[in-house]
Amino acid sequence: MFKKKRLQRYLFLALLLAAGAAVISGINSGPARASGLHQQPTVDVPTVTGTPKGPTIIVYSDPEEQINVRSGPGVNYPKVGVLINRQEVPAIAQTVGGVWVKIVYPGVESGVAWVYAPFVRLTGELPIIPKPPTPTPRTTPTIDPTLASQFVLEIPPTRKPTFTPPPPVINPTFPAPGQAGAAGRLPMGFVILGLVSVGFFGLLVSFLRES
Repeated sequence: MFKKKRLQRYLFLALLLAAGAAVISGINSGPARASGLHQQPTVDVPTVTGTPKGPTIIVYSDPEEQINVRSGPGVNYPKVGVLINRQEVPAIAQTVGGVWVKIVYPGVESGVAWVYAPFVRLTGELPIIPKPPTPTPRTTPTIDPTLASQFVLEIPPTRKPTFTPPPPVINPTFPAPGQAGAAGRLPMGFVILGLVSVGFFGLLVSFLRES
């Protein structure tokens, strides 16, 4: 009898546990089915797609250098700004040969400018447009003749050097040996003989005076 009551008690607990599990399972599955019903779209949901990226240019120069941005495709056009290294901007067109690239540059009045193609790297295809005519200068430079005359230096003509002939060279001539006193002078023997005679005569006069 005791065993029969214990068995009934166990069966009753098992039924309670099964009923509780069924209730809990129904509570959890209910919100999931409800949320599934609410997630069903009633209209077509548009697909969000990004705008395709157009052609661009990227500046490739030395890190500390900048490239000039000009109002036209040429160095004779005025400079309107600069681009730094690795800066990327949208590109619009290019000239024949791809020498100059037209870019979007909001810093100017027209919103577009030009850069020299060898300084940048182009990504994408660009239409080719003809190069516009060379701009005419706003003012024509004039030279003040009065001011210019102050800087004109008159260099006097240089006289050509005159040639002065050197004096004539005089070659000295020397008489031959033995002919030094032959012309216009007495022989040396006569001179010696005359001196001896004068001395003897003087000696004779001195002797006569003493006697």
